[in-house]
Amino acid sequence: MPADLPSLTRKKGPAPKAGIVHLGLGAFFRAHGAVYIEEAMEKSGGDWGIVGVSLQSPTMRDQLAPQEFVYTAQELGPKGETLRQVEIITGVLVAREDPDAVLSVMSGENIRIVSLTVTEKGYCHDPATGRLNRQHPDILKDLENELPVSAPGFLVRALQRRKAAGLPPFTVLTCDNLPENGRLVKGIVLELAGLIDPDLASWIEADGRFPATMVDRIVPATKPEDIEALAAKTGFKDAAPVLHEPFRQWVVEDEFVEAYGKDARPDLGAVGVQMVSNVTAYEHMKLRMLNGTHSSLAYLGYLAGYETISETVADPILADFVKALWRREIIPSFTPPEGVDLTAYADALFERYANPSIRHRTWQIAMDGSQKLPQRILGTVRDNLAAGRSCPGLGTAIAAWMIYVGGVDLNGNPIDVRDPLAAKLKELSDAAQTPGEKVAALLSVDQIFDAKLASQIRLDLEASYILLKADGVRKVLEDLG
Repeated sequence: MPADLPSLTRKKGPAPKAGIVHLGLGAFFRAHGAVYIEEAMEKSGGDWGIVGVSLQSPTMRDQLAPQEFVYTAQELGPKGETLRQVEIITGVLVAREDPDAVLSVMSGENIRIVSLTVTEKGYCHDPATGRLNRQHPDILKDLENELPVSAPGFLVRALQRRKAAGLPPFTVLTCDNLPENGRLVKGIVLELAGLIDPDLASWIEADGRFPATMVDRIVPATKPEDIEALAAKTGFKDAAPVLHEPFRQWVVEDEFVEAYGKDARPDLGAVGVQMVSNVTAYEHMKLRMLNGTHSSLAYLGYLAGYETISETVADPILADFVKALWRREIIPSFTPPEGVDLTAYADALFERYANPSIRHRTWQIAMDGSQKLPQRILGTVRDNLAAGRSCPGLGTAIAAWMIYVGGVDLNGNPIDVRDPLAAKLKELSDAAQTPGEKVAALLSVDQIFDAKLASQIRLDLEASYILLKADGVRKVLEDLG
């Protein structure tokens, strides 16, 4: 990028007044929720500027601050692209640098919503049970100090300050891919609050609101060459653009803190957000059909030598595999939202996966599998087994994950495994000798697998593990038919 290019600046006047704090200001929220909220404010008004919070790294603050916290959202469609300059972010705080400043903003009277995209691991919970992990290092710190380090800690301590100041709580709006995510986060917050102050927990339970949501848009990681290409097109420096597909969906339970009345939320319904009474059916549809197959394709595609999802499904064998996975194992496992044609939804998903403009790396999607498997894949397997249906395709995907976390691919090359349990998983895999022992060792990780499910799937996983190692991904999937 030429050094003399000017940085982006605001075009629409001064930054809006903040009404939302967002924890975990990554690419996905900036390409999804932030755009929806900006559109809603443009259409219906209100003070809904967003203060972003990076829980650990100053990178996002340092990238956005020189350009007045605006950035480009670049839509990549099969037939071309469109650009939007997003100006809803009013500033970015770094929690590890100044947690008190974050709490001060979160407890401000104009903040009515705190939203989150902190990924599955950011909730400091046990994915197998959904409960708070009381032994998590960050939770132990948060119980000992009033200045927190974890996302649940910031929620609880900010709510504690609001209660002390006589302010209503904010609505907690999670945007992460977790089953019944609002109820899950509510349980985590109430459990942590109860350990700090039972009266605080009672107040949050009575007056707080935790609507569940379903979010959907494919947002690949931005690479240096993407930044350079954008600068060449626009003539401006943008250190933090986001790339995304045309498709987007946001389903939100319309349950926000009543004390704020009509000012409890932006007019999201006016810009296409589906405001519903219960989001569970939509969650199951998206978690199982999109996220479940995304993870399956990530592990199998990576082991087959493919760098991106679009390259993976360009292989006819893997394309047939994912289509059969939807038809035989995933669609029969749950009840769809009213009026939704799941076969048409699967067809649309495949078109999105095949979009060559979206370079969504298999390695990126494969991250944090220990946190993702329970809700993306294992729930589907559990429900199918209970109904007497087998899951050879999903079982093969789980076996591929087991090979992947062993840290060595099918050609003997090392894998850079990024996962909160990476060291533990590799140690268990390395200590075991035979494929059966490796499978059994990984199934013993109770943060991922419950004992009943582990016993039900062990033999099938062992067989799939052996076949993948001996024959490779394409041959195994071709034989599945």
